[in-house]
Amino acid sequence: MQKNGPLALAFNALVITFMLAPLLVVCIVAFTPHNTLTLPTTEFSLRWFRAVFEHPDFVQSFWNSLWLALASATLATVLAVPAGIAITRHEFPGRGFLNGLFLSPLIIPHLVLGVALLRLFALIGGTGSFGWLVAAHALIVTPYTLRLVVAALVGFDRSAEHAALSLGASQATVFTRVTLPMILPGVTGGWMLAFINSFDEVTMSIFVTSPSTVTLPVRMYMYATESIDPLMAAVSALMVALTACAMVLLDRVYGLDRVLVGRK
Repeated sequence: MQKNGPLALAFNALVITFMLAPLLVVCIVAFTPHNTLTLPTTEFSLRWFRAVFEHPDFVQSFWNSLWLALASATLATVLAVPAGIAITRHEFPGRGFLNGLFLSPLIIPHLVLGVALLRLFALIGGTGSFGWLVAAHALIVTPYTLRLVVAALVGFDRSAEHAALSLGASQATVFTRVTLPMILPGVTGGWMLAFINSFDEVTMSIFVTSPSTVTLPVRMYMYATESIDPLMAAVSALMVALTACAMVLLDRVYGLDRVLVGRK
């Protein structure tokens, strides 16, 4: 295989530095002992990390975001898998419309979706309901899961399915024992992408959350409009650390290659 030259390596290093520099700066700022957003030069402090846990609103908002992302990503996956199978394997009237309907949240601004969902929830009495909030998030993250599921199904070799059917396996058994394991990297990757987008969603969530269901991004936005202290940097640093730990743990326990690429 041809190796990358010095110019290509330097370019890759610059791109990686450009992507990681903001995260590093935010994480360093989180350790400042001062009351403003400053880079610590002579001393470091955990003051603002302690302040995060002293704000019960942030802790509750984190759990709201976590459960919301888990529920909406799972719901999106449950919808995307059968929809992806129908779209890729069957010809039926309205197939293109169904595909476009599932992908339409990608092209509609979340601000518009937020206003529309706020009006809808007000009409049906769903304002402030966590269940309707899950449905709203599932609506905007389903396209991400669907695209990865469809990508996993395109070019799918169905000979293993036909062999299982010829040996007397039911359709349900073929799906759970043959089809699902073979498309698991696409399904898992779609679920993870949906989880990330749901957890980070702020524009639409501002309109549909209630005081009891405020998510962490919305809470951070509300706090940032009122204060400029490094508390937000501490929250961001904690989220970066938590994400890194989760990825390392997943890699150690199961393997990221098996989850995202499908390697044995």
